[in-house]
Amino acid sequence: MFQNKKVVVVMPAYNAEKTLLKTYEEVMAQGIVDLVIFVDDASSDHTVKIASGLPQTKLYAHKNNRGYGGNQKTCYRLALEEGADIVIMVHPDYQYTPKLIPAMASLIASGLYHCVLGSRVLGGYALKGGMPFWRYIANRFLTLVENFLFGAKLSEYHTGYRAFSRELLLRLPLQNNSDDFVFDNQMLAQIIWFDYTVAEVSCPTSYFAEASSINFIRSLKYGLGCLETACSFRLAKIKIIHSPLFPAHG
Repeated sequence: MFQNKKVVVVMPAYNAEKTLLKTYEEVMAQGIVDLVIFVDDASSDHTVKIASGLPQTKLYAHKNNRGYGGNQKTCYRLALEEGADIVIMVHPDYQYTPKLIPAMASLIASGLYHCVLGSRVLGGYALKGGMPFWRYIANRFLTLVENFLFGAKLSEYHTGYRAFSRELLLRLPLQNNSDDFVFDNQMLAQIIWFDYTVAEVSCPTSYFAEASSINFIRSLKYGLGCLETACSFRLAKIKIIHSPLFPAHG
């Protein structure tokens, strides 16, 4: 427990056998995590075998690959079923350091925020950590457009290092979101739609051979999906369209 809050880390895993154990050990070394939930998305390597039997963990394996967004839907459902008050998503590829878990959990436990992002852009860590230049330019362009259409001022929308309160996860219509990579972006759009303030902490990151990454074609598809989400948000905001991603709220 952390400040009387149950902290659950969720790890959406896919072919993460080379980095999963290192990530898990550093997560647990922070001393505040009550449970780690691994959701394996039909990996073809030994991810499930390595995750099996680790202390303070729960393992759930999809029989068929459901995609990155589909994996997260399972992660958050299981975390809520376990009674989590604070849920932190940590990718098991060790691209993001788990050492920020206490800081992110503290911001939520204080009641000041319901969502905290580990930003690779704050502090200039993206390029320093090895982010490909073309991906960095795409990140900055999409963030500029999204901030304009969402009416927000985030440093980036595309980090996979995120922490959420129980209240927030129960509020969002996550089942209406994509099962693909654009799930992340749709989720942030929904958080802004429901008028929650998003906090950001500067996060060093590492790009290396074992770290997961999507290719250029899938990145292009993701980018177009982000633009579609932002346009839908703005059109729903001015009541031109109705979208299941952005339901009416009081």
